[in-house]
Amino acid sequence: MSKQSFPWQDYLAPKFWPSWLGLAGMRILAVLPFRIQLLTGKIIGHLFYRIARYRREIAQTNIRLCFPELTPEKQEKLVRDHFHSIGITISETALSWWGSDKQLNKLLHIEGLEYLQAEIQKGNGAILLGAHYTTLEISGSLLSLVQAVAVTYQELRNPLFNQVMINARQRKFEPVISRHDIRSMIKVLRANKIVWFATDQDSGTKNTLFVPFFNQLAATQTASPRMAKITKAPVLPFISRRLDNARGYQITILPPLENFPGDDMEQDIIRTNQIIEAHVRKTPEQYLWIHRRFKTRPEGMPKLYRKKPRRAKKQ
Repeated sequence: MSKQSFPWQDYLAPKFWPSWLGLAGMRILAVLPFRIQLLTGKIIGHLFYRIARYRREIAQTNIRLCFPELTPEKQEKLVRDHFHSIGITISETALSWWGSDKQLNKLLHIEGLEYLQAEIQKGNGAILLGAHYTTLEISGSLLSLVQAVAVTYQELRNPLFNQVMINARQRKFEPVISRHDIRSMIKVLRANKIVWFATDQDSGTKNTLFVPFFNQLAATQTASPRMAKITKAPVLPFISRRLDNARGYQITILPPLENFPGDDMEQDIIRTNQIIEAHVRKTPEQYLWIHRRFKTRPEGMPKLYRKKPRRAKKQ
């Protein structure tokens, strides 16, 4: 997507005023001390846990399925901690969009950048295999401080927030690509550039296979091995986590996967799921459990989530 100026005139109608108010609040958050940002985010997350019944039910279902070894009390604590992490994501998003490089540099702790830079020297580009950690937005901004990279985006339902997100990412990344635009990603890789994207969300049955994720069959995208096979680009896992005591963020880039892709695409995506799962288990509250990760089910298997309230109301 080419860079564009912000079309203010398209978002002046009264229906956008609540969104503008929310953005103004986020803009204020971005200039507060980092500890205050984290505390404010945690409070927002606590309120979200209380009022967002549907999303709370999704998180409860996912955590019950993925952590059966935990007692019900510990599962519910993990749900609450996850909502606190989600709230902090709002503060982190504000910091990502409007924070200065000076602010962000203080928070960056990175390991493995040399693996990525070595692969670029070889001339085949590189695929950074991310996942939907709650730190996703800020980890991208932190990475952009030390390495040029292309990113993908999922279009948001709120058109104003969607436009603000795209414009903010275009200031840091080149290019910004729709997550459905595989052709553009391949073009970027063939130009010896880096594409960072996450393939761990349920996007239906197109170009997916059912493979285990936390011992549950999950519809998993096959984009990473397909693109790697077409472009010969190496795949390097990208991990991010929020550190305790307001110390910032740990960004870890692992060495390129060996013998990837292999001869069996199913084994390839089982392998990437195992990598993501291993790192999610280290800080499970920082993974996006409010997403319906197991929405698409193999034929004959029961649905795990109730319908979205507005969809049920329409029916």
